[in-house]
Amino acid sequence: MEQFSNLPRSFRQQLAETGHEVGLPEVVRRFTSSDGTVRYLLTFSDGQSVETVWMPQGDGGEAGDGSEVGDAELRDLDAADNQEENLSPGSWRRATICVSSQVGCAVDCAFCMTALLGLKRNLSAGEIIGQILAVLNDQQVETERDRINLVFMGQGEPFLNYDNFMQAVRLLVEEVGIPASRMTVSTSGIVPRIADFGEEPVRPKLAISLNAPSEKLRTDIMPITKKWTIEKLMAALREFPLRQRERLTFEYVLLAGVNDDITHARELADLIRGLRAKVNLIALNPGPEIPFAMPSPDAVAQFQNILIKAGIPAFVRRPRGRDIYAACGQLKHTTELVQLA
Repeated sequence: MEQFSNLPRSFRQQLAETGHEVGLPEVVRRFTSSDGTVRYLLTFSDGQSVETVWMPQGDGGEAGDGSEVGDAELRDLDAADNQEENLSPGSWRRATICVSSQVGCAVDCAFCMTALLGLKRNLSAGEIIGQILAVLNDQQVETERDRINLVFMGQGEPFLNYDNFMQAVRLLVEEVGIPASRMTVSTSGIVPRIADFGEEPVRPKLAISLNAPSEKLRTDIMPITKKWTIEKLMAALREFPLRQRERLTFEYVLLAGVNDDITHARELADLIRGLRAKVNLIALNPGPEIPFAMPSPDAVAQFQNILIKAGIPAFVRRPRGRDIYAACGQLKHTTELVQLA
């Protein structure tokens, strides 16, 4: 336990006294992007592995979500005029870690490389924390000094490993000292767990991976919609208790010629109108075996403008680590990097 020198000593002592193990996974490979992002391939004691991503300055995903973190990202976006920042090591002002909750994933989204792995197993609370600690150690981060944000958007569906995910969150808040306001969890729409999540006294912010405004289209690209329909999902979200200033985040991956038309943007605006929410638009991050193409920059801008004109805050998430398969939807244990079109 003493290897985690970046954690408060009281927390390390408590874990040791109560018999909890926080296994530091082995860093098998590191892949470093031209934009400073680092993708870690981490292996646990049973040989199973996950990926965790370090993003200096984040990707703008929390901008406009009503939190202090989101306000800071808005200021950074304005200051940079939406241009990518390339940071030298150690020059970041804040950083985001993208965390996995399962080995693989069972949700089977058609545009996501992680789906090709299938589901191997859940991660324990200790393993979820362990991957965060491995990255903090490698980046020489001091949690009591440095500003770190966590997004549970790596491999797996957190709400299908709900108890372990929430146990990890509570430990991170109470003992490591990372506030829940600096955490965001993304779900594909596990409706019963959304209700449970709303009752948690301490919880991260909530993001929904939506990706389509209609039942048929969403079912085509996200088969989980057959079990939890858009109607059921939206009903659960309209009942979700938001905190002061908090906004729901809808994640929308744009696929050229599939869900990026102006009619889709108008349908999306109609679907979420009345909710205190924002939309993050994500241009598809391509990869082998993914049968979709990236949208054009003009299509992305047009989609965003329609939402904004409809009164819905909409942001384009910056791709981070796309060249090393570290961006959203690219985590598939890729070790041989090929040039992406």
